[in-house]
Amino acid sequence: MEHTDASELYSSEDESVSLSGSDFEFQLKTSKRKLTTTGQGTSFSKRVHQSVSGSRCSEPQTPENRRTAAGHLYEAVSSGRSALPTVVDDWLDEYRRDREAGLLELINFVVQCSGCKGVVSREMFNSLQNADIISQLTNEFNEDSVSYPLVSAGSQSRIFRESLCEFVSLLIRGCRNSLLYDDFLFASLIALLTGLADSQVRAFRHTSTLIAMRLMSSIVTVAAEVNAQALMTRRRCDLEKNKRAEHRAIERVEELENTYRQLLEHQEDLRSLMNGVFKGVFVHRYRDRVPEIRAVCMEEMGVWLRENPACFLNDEHLKYVGWMLHDKQAAVRLQCVLTMQKLYEEKDFIGRLELFTNRFKQRILSMILDKDSDVAVETVKLLLIIQQKTDDGLTEEECAGVFPLVFATHRGLACAAGHFLYHMLCSVLDGESDKRSVSFLSLLTRFFIESKYHEHAAYLVDSLWDVAGAELKDWEVMTSLLLQEGGVEEGLESALIDIMMCAVRQAAEATPPTTRSQKKNLTMKEKRLQAQERRRITNHFIPVLPQLLAKFSADAVKLSCLLKAPLYFQLEVFSTSGRMEKCLDLLLSQLCDIVLKHTEECVLEACVRVLCMLCCDSYTFSGRVERAISQLLDSTVEKFTTNLTEILQDSADEDDLYRAASSLNILAVFSSARDMTGRNLFEFCFQLLKMGVESREIDQKLMVPALKCAVFHLFWEGKKITQHTQTNRADLKRLMKFLHSLCVVCQSCLSVPQSHIRNQAFVCLCDVLLVFGRLCEGDGSPLQCFSPDESLKAEMASFLIDYVFADDDLSGEEECEEMKMAALLQKRGQLAGYCKLIIYGVLELTAATDILKYYNKFYRDYGDIIKETLSKSKIISSVGSAKTVCLCLQQLFSGLNQDCRDEEMTEIRLLAKKLAMNFSINLRLIRKPLLALHQDGIRFASQGLQNLTFLEILSEFSFKLLPPERKQLLAFVQHVCAGVRDSEFVRMYERSLTSGSRKTPAEPATASSPETHQTKRRRTDGLISRVETPVFTAVTSHTHHHDTDDDFTEGSVLRKGDTRSRRQSSPSAQSIQSHLSTLSLIEDGSDEEDPVIEDYDDEDSETGITLPSTRDSGSFLEDLFE
Repeated sequence: MEHTDASELYSSEDESVSLSGSDFEFQLKTSKRKLTTTGQGTSFSKRVHQSVSGSRCSEPQTPENRRTAAGHLYEAVSSGRSALPTVVDDWLDEYRRDREAGLLELINFVVQCSGCKGVVSREMFNSLQNADIISQLTNEFNEDSVSYPLVSAGSQSRIFRESLCEFVSLLIRGCRNSLLYDDFLFASLIALLTGLADSQVRAFRHTSTLIAMRLMSSIVTVAAEVNAQALMTRRRCDLEKNKRAEHRAIERVEELENTYRQLLEHQEDLRSLMNGVFKGVFVHRYRDRVPEIRAVCMEEMGVWLRENPACFLNDEHLKYVGWMLHDKQAAVRLQCVLTMQKLYEEKDFIGRLELFTNRFKQRILSMILDKDSDVAVETVKLLLIIQQKTDDGLTEEECAGVFPLVFATHRGLACAAGHFLYHMLCSVLDGESDKRSVSFLSLLTRFFIESKYHEHAAYLVDSLWDVAGAELKDWEVMTSLLLQEGGVEEGLESALIDIMMCAVRQAAEATPPTTRSQKKNLTMKEKRLQAQERRRITNHFIPVLPQLLAKFSADAVKLSCLLKAPLYFQLEVFSTSGRMEKCLDLLLSQLCDIVLKHTEECVLEACVRVLCMLCCDSYTFSGRVERAISQLLDSTVEKFTTNLTEILQDSADEDDLYRAASSLNILAVFSSARDMTGRNLFEFCFQLLKMGVESREIDQKLMVPALKCAVFHLFWEGKKITQHTQTNRADLKRLMKFLHSLCVVCQSCLSVPQSHIRNQAFVCLCDVLLVFGRLCEGDGSPLQCFSPDESLKAEMASFLIDYVFADDDLSGEEECEEMKMAALLQKRGQLAGYCKLIIYGVLELTAATDILKYYNKFYRDYGDIIKETLSKSKIISSVGSAKTVCLCLQQLFSGLNQDCRDEEMTEIRLLAKKLAMNFSINLRLIRKPLLALHQDGIRFASQGLQNLTFLEILSEFSFKLLPPERKQLLAFVQHVCAGVRDSEFVRMYERSLTSGSRKTPAEPATASSPETHQTKRRRTDGLISRVETPVFTAVTSHTHHHDTDDDFTEGSVLRKGDTRSRRQSSPSAQSIQSHLSTLSLIEDGSDEEDPVIEDYDDEDSETGITLPSTRDSGSFLEDLFE
């Protein structure tokens, strides 16, 4: 637990520091005396300290002796040792010998548990009231300490808390037959705890509240036992009275009646004690400003409700749990949800929870979207219990709100939602076990189709893995459904294949999807289970997979999915028997046929991935696979060269073009996975590209794979050169020649009208320049010796301006939204490729000006990429990065359109503000960069009267200057602009340097000095007398106290002083990326019926559940820049 801030130990901002005005009256229903305590506003009544004769110790005890005695109890509790029952028994023996001495020892133990060094002496105990004792203890409290045992660092606080609670429970258990009813010990202890719980010192409030709540829980348990005994005694007495006179035992009846009367007195005493703790501590501390105290109250309230439902399980007490479901602190909400889980699990309690369910069901349903994942997880579990245990359960609409959480990125929440979904699916299944798996898979597939996340079957499978693993690993049922005619409806086959392949991956890898992965090593047991699953998958799918490939050979989507299965095989099985070798031959035949029949890139990549894995040298059958691949490539190259000859001779028809494009597609995919430089494909591809650029009539289906094939050829050539210990000059020179030729062709392709050719050419240029481009500063690898000329750099920058930083002209239809998404993803990849050239030093930092110009306008789509580029440029050269920012603004200023100058000037200033905020908040680190930026800007402004307006833009960076730089720049501008010092722009810029009056939206407000403990104390008295205790409201115009008898008063907690309002973020327009990558579910805090507890951190005031991104990995920065 984190250490408490020192300013909170003596906080006077507690909502209920005072009990002034409360109707708390703690009465002991006995014939001897009556003890009354009130709040801090009025002094505690004088306690009865007169001891019975012979009970007072004759020897006076010093504070040191008292501290030593209390220290014995404290040491036993803080050490967490298992001898607490002996410690409690010893203390009880001492108490029976001298009850005042024993009580003082217990009181000092409570004080010591609070971290206070003060001691309550016998004189203080006899002469002072509780309020005065607590006041002296507060003065002796160590104000410099920010910790006390309950919040100490490490596991010590947890051990201390558990031991303290066990001590209190053992104390009540040891006193349950006598001392609990002696009208002295617990009356005095509860009165002291009530006063401490009302203290301004957080340590006192927290510790005394915990002890009082656990004391109450133990008393409630004893009260339940006494109630059961009284009921049993009453029944036995009635049975004895109903006997005939000759069989009736008069003495037995009198004995039972006396016992019953004694038990009734015990019930009354216990009820008085419970009433004192409840009204004196709980009613005021359940809304304490400290979340740990509120959580303790809710935790113990759950114990009361379960242990003694006859007294507590009613709407009068349940309403507190319902109200605190709205708490802003996750720990309190979590404790409330856990409390309700245990209540709903008991079938006998369901009837008493009916009104609570009706009142707070909507709040519980909204908490599945809680910002804190633990709260959301337990809420889903609570809803499942409600669905299972209650008659009404949840409606279809309410269940539909839980189902999408199976796609959440938080695995705990997704698994809880998976349990919920599994229960709902199983509730409609037939009882026959042989058809259960079939029915379950059919229902699951339908659910997956009807959901909006068709690309995330892996998340669905992982969510159900723990509860439905048997059904998801039933490969026999899945494959039989797919192979038999009519086994699966036509629209469900793709979904079932996707689910099956995701289940295969989960079983083989024994890890959840990427965003849900937990970094932990598998245990030996998990590794054995993983190996068993892989063996089972291999044995089943090796003979079945060729049949599935044959049946779905015409469907590219299904094929690409099915071809993932061999990646999880134990491939050495193919060499174990002749039967398996036949299966290998059949699989190779199927793969080669698929390669020749399909042109879709996803299918070809899947086939090549499997083939390359099978030809690994570690397998004995790799030679057979290698021969099959060689034969396939030989025939493909032969077809391509034959068709290419006809294309170059301009005698090819459409069929020749199609065959050439198909063959080239296959070669391009194979080139990405294996070295094919020996086939000299670069020359063929270059001839095709050169002809296409010159004629501008070649189909893009030929140009795009030709570009890919040529680039991969250069990469494989470069790899071969780097593998030699000494660089072969001739090979490197030939490689650079090929590279120059390819760059010339790609540069020409940047201006062609076909978008696919244009985009592929740009990507190829970024890739080859990143690998082979000469660094602007320093030495790179031997391959990095190619210097792009200025025309190529300008052409690439123009491509970004014309095609990346351009608005799409697509309409707003649903299909066009998907096209926009795909186009945006492609543009982000292109921009990231260009930015990497800047980051890795292939292009100068000044090349970033073409990107920074659009930082503000396209912030929603590319802001993260541009910001990352700017951050990396600062690492390369902080001064150069600042000068690049200034150059960017100068270029924009120089290109102002006179017709709309004011509007464009406003946009430039907004851009300058945004760029200024990217400089570090540590102003000392950015002194030189900012100084260089301002000096460059001043020089530019001084070049003519028309440029003086630029000083208005430059002043947006003045607020981050330190005084020495302000003086230096003031002298510099007066020197450079000496002839135009009377200009309003110069004066305005000088004001920004001298006064610092220009504000930006992100400037932090001046923080007020923190208050000391003494300051808070001085204002406490006025605050208590001025502020009323917060109350709940039935309606906004009527107020009631917390202890009202109305059940579930609907309303909100009135804020103290009504000085703060809940901050809500304004809704922002969602970008195309955020539309699918995240789903931010913000909790609505404007409901008038929802109580709001003040003085919590704002960070918990929102809720959000992140669903898996619908983009592939290319949309994330780590994939773009690493």
